[in-house]
Amino acid sequence: MAPFTFYKIVEKKMESVYEMKKIAVMHSDFKEKFGIPRQSGLVEELESYIVFEPEYRVREAVKGMEDFSHIWLLWEFSQAIRENWSPTVRPPRLGGNERMGVFATRSPFRPNPVGLSCVKLEKIDLESKEAPVLIVSGADLMDGTPIYDIKPYLPAADCHPEALGGFVAKVEQHFLKVEIPEEWKAKIPEDKISALEGVLKEDQRPAYQKDPERIYGMPFAGMDVHFQVKEGILTVCGITEYKKSDKI
Repeated sequence: MAPFTFYKIVEKKMESVYEMKKIAVMHSDFKEKFGIPRQSGLVEELESYIVFEPEYRVREAVKGMEDFSHIWLLWEFSQAIRENWSPTVRPPRLGGNERMGVFATRSPFRPNPVGLSCVKLEKIDLESKEAPVLIVSGADLMDGTPIYDIKPYLPAADCHPEALGGFVAKVEQHFLKVEIPEEWKAKIPEDKISALEGVLKEDQRPAYQKDPERIYGMPFAGMDVHFQVKEGILTVCGITEYKKSDKI
């Protein structure tokens, strides 16, 4: 009986669950999900910063990172955690009308709500009281998103120009013309205008919502940005102070 007992102990160890530790938190201009770019790198003007948790706030931990232009972030879809999962999802790129296998998409609704993003490393701040702080651009993370790991992007290993894009490559890329009247542009911080324009031109509306009379509201950088879309032109029609939505 002894060998059998030993085997069961080993088996239990193999089945044990390892709890991942949050090493950092993302700070971005997106307090809610609506408006966040669908992928990292789409809006390069977006600047965010990463603050390490006190346990990992060690300068030696980022030694050598300054020599890399881009980094990988492994993070949690903290607003998409569900007890159950579905083997198929409806990708927004397909208008929400066609189902694809969850592992053939980047849907946040996955067995493990884990996201992977490649962002540009703009600067490592070693002077602030929370140093080291990573200043990055092109991120697609909501403010407060937990980050579980950071790795350098290696062009020789991570870049594959011959790669195929599946169903995504077959969908025509669509951009909107963005118009912000001066009365509303004056209410936007100057250093946020180009980032906001970049976000809006990506057309953040759900594919099934095409009502030209509808006014949308998008939280961004402490503002609620209101806009309409008619005949491919997005016009900002109001800027108000951000108010947290009751929806999650």
